[in-house]
Amino acid sequence: MSFDNALGAITEENDEARWAFGTGFHDPLAGVDTSVPDGVGRADLATYCLMLGDDALVMSHRLQEWCTHAPELEEEVALANIALDLLGQARLLLTRAGAAEGAGRDEDDLAYFRDAAEFRNVRFVEAPNGDFAHSIVRLLMFSTWRLALLDRLTASRDPVLAAVAAKGVKEVAYHRDHAALWTIRLGDGTATSHDRTRRALEALWPETGELFGVHGVEHRMADAGVGADPSGARAEFGDVLDQVLRTATLPRPDPVPPSVSGRAGSHTGALDDLLAELQGLARAHPGATW
Repeated sequence: MSFDNALGAITEENDEARWAFGTGFHDPLAGVDTSVPDGVGRADLATYCLMLGDDALVMSHRLQEWCTHAPELEEEVALANIALDLLGQARLLLTRAGAAEGAGRDEDDLAYFRDAAEFRNVRFVEAPNGDFAHSIVRLLMFSTWRLALLDRLTASRDPVLAAVAAKGVKEVAYHRDHAALWTIRLGDGTATSHDRTRRALEALWPETGELFGVHGVEHRMADAGVGADPSGARAEFGDVLDQVLRTATLPRPDPVPPSVSGRAGSHTGALDDLLAELQGLARAHPGATW
């Protein structure tokens, strides 16, 4: 094969095998019916897409904060790539939320011009990064939980959600495996790395109850065959965590009861700080382009 320019080489069709994770240049929504399925409430669909999109947007921002701070250059690139995957999912989901809402808001409006109380992400993704072990354990839990949800959403009655989920499953499976390898390396490493990873696990575990609480919108979307009931992902989450923690020689804490907080718009002060940074430029120069 030969190409007369670099763009032709990287966008050539039917040669994905040359790339470790694919080129990612294909529109996952190409040819997908974007109309709202019959019997599905537009407001509920919009809110449900905001929940999934806000989870990805806030988690992406926390991972982006590791740029220039990660313990090694290769890990910095890996975390940045994971953050970009989640940002891509957030863009698709916020766009879908805006279209379902029908108020003329696009992905930028929803990312940059909503206050914290309007965000619907789980609070699990909000806390500042702190220790590297804390971010790795959080990524392991988040990606294990999100992968279980996205896998179920590939069968959604909403073709857009199904297409976004199909793309996301491949990405998040890599995120989970990457975090699992680091958790094992740290947990089964030195006494210091083991202790710091154990403390991260103990700090994060009480917050996992929120991952399996079911908001009313999630109930209705699951009943309509559009969404996924997060409580149904708990067994899969536990099985994966058991395998990883056992290999990492880390004790698994006892399960915590489900709760709903961030989904209902109740957030920590950390989200206000995060949004101040995320939204500052767009709010200072509304409508600006470059």
